[in-house]
Amino acid sequence: MLHLGALVRPARHTAAGLGSSERLARHNQAQNARMGDFAGFSVQGLDFYEDLEDDNSRSFWLTHKQVYDQQVRVPMLALLATLEPEFGPGKVFRPYRDLRWSADKTPYKTHQGAFVRRGESTGLYVQIDAAGVRTGGGCYRIHGPRLARYRDAVDDDRLGRELQALVEGLAVDGYEIDGDQMATRPRGTPADHPRLQLLRHRGLYAARTYGTPAWVHTAELGDRVAADWRRFGALVDWMVQHVPEEGADERD
Repeated sequence: MLHLGALVRPARHTAAGLGSSERLARHNQAQNARMGDFAGFSVQGLDFYEDLEDDNSRSFWLTHKQVYDQQVRVPMLALLATLEPEFGPGKVFRPYRDLRWSADKTPYKTHQGAFVRRGESTGLYVQIDAAGVRTGGGCYRIHGPRLARYRDAVDDDRLGRELQALVEGLAVDGYEIDGDQMATRPRGTPADHPRLQLLRHRGLYAARTYGTPAWVHTAELGDRVAADWRRFGALVDWMVQHVPEEGADERD
């Protein structure tokens, strides 16, 4: 399941607390539903996930599914439609958790994610939950033969330096650099390898957490997501080119 980290849960968003922002959000969500144009996420959409965290049950879901459909799914689809001309079609993830191998049997995800795929486990991401909005881009899982190719590329002096420069540039711009990492180092890797930190990664992506500024409830959010996705583009392209999915060469 793709979920780029957990956001810190804020105080509950209420109409009384937000006043005009809540009224604007209500207007914008009505516009989303009528016209298909993205106009932000409503306070009700964020509060839906806070309530779901407190009562992650089928009865709650069935009672409030209309809120999910109108205040979460519809605007997320509208956001993807707004971004599609530049970034290509995206996918809104299902709200149901995969419980087959999980000790946690709560049935519903407490966030809504959407993804534009560029390669195996690689692409551009946006999510909302009770804490607000988060964007991401990169490769969230590298395993098997792809992991070996990734390590070979990082070990290569030219390609490794290129990736290091991309990651460092994103960090300087305030993006979080994240992804699953091994605790030690790959077998045979010297302790003084200049890119040891990158070699530890089994997933590598950049992300930005926004929380709930007022523009989350307006069309400006689409511009913010687009700006982040452009910034993530070079990292995504590096992954697609140098850590291709299985069988990519045969299909070319």
